[in-house]
Amino acid sequence: MADRDKILRYYRASGEEEQAARLLDLAEIVERNHKYKVSEFLDPYGFSIAETIAAHYGLKLMSDGGYLGAERIKAAFVAEEFPGKVDFGLKAIQAVWDFRYNHISHRDMLGALMGLGVKREVLGDIIMTGEACQIIVDSTMAGFVLANFTQAGSAAVSLSEILLTDIVPRVEKIKEIKTTLASLRLDVVAAAGFGVSRSKMAEDIAAEKIKVNWQDAKSSSQSVKAGDIISTRGRGRVEVCEIFGQTKKGRTSVLLKRFM
Repeated sequence: MADRDKILRYYRASGEEEQAARLLDLAEIVERNHKYKVSEFLDPYGFSIAETIAAHYGLKLMSDGGYLGAERIKAAFVAEEFPGKVDFGLKAIQAVWDFRYNHISHRDMLGALMGLGVKREVLGDIIMTGEACQIIVDSTMAGFVLANFTQAGSAAVSLSEILLTDIVPRVEKIKEIKTTLASLRLDVVAAAGFGVSRSKMAEDIAAEKIKVNWQDAKSSSQSVKAGDIISTRGRGRVEVCEIFGQTKKGRTSVLLKRFM
């Protein structure tokens, strides 16, 4: 129990205590039954919590998001002595529509699914392929989605189950940005990375649209460091790759990567 209390206290400050508690419950079940338990879908920060818990409890940690390179994945706590295969409970669904007359975005797809009452925790990656969309979903929800998901935005969609091996890996465009900044404040760095004004970025941060390392941004003035990931729905994410130091004019030279 000492480990549990210590871990919960640590994540309480970042507002992730509830997620940590759910993952701890799974780890403690595995401690008792010496088998395995699989989590809901986790973002990268949620998976880092699972890594911390697995290390504290001496358990193996496995993961699967349906395809190589998935961002949202499930974590499995596995007892060292468990000899069997882990079932992550993943299904893949493909949605198609008449793309000649309708443009559907990732946001449209996610909004339509959540409008049906599907929780984000049972949805993995949503991969837009141009003329179709592939959705990773918890196997317990696949039947519901297939039966009830009929429209996204203004377009009627047709669904079918596909094999996980049929998933098209997501192709991300990467733009490197080498620039100098007045400071390493979040609003300054994010504005440079996403190519918008600092005032617009400050508005988005205040509206809780910006995440740093998959956690809600605290304020426009919070500092960022090398390795941090700044993300916002609809614009992709920016990685702070390197911070080189100050120029003669007192500005900070940085290398950013924008993933679009």
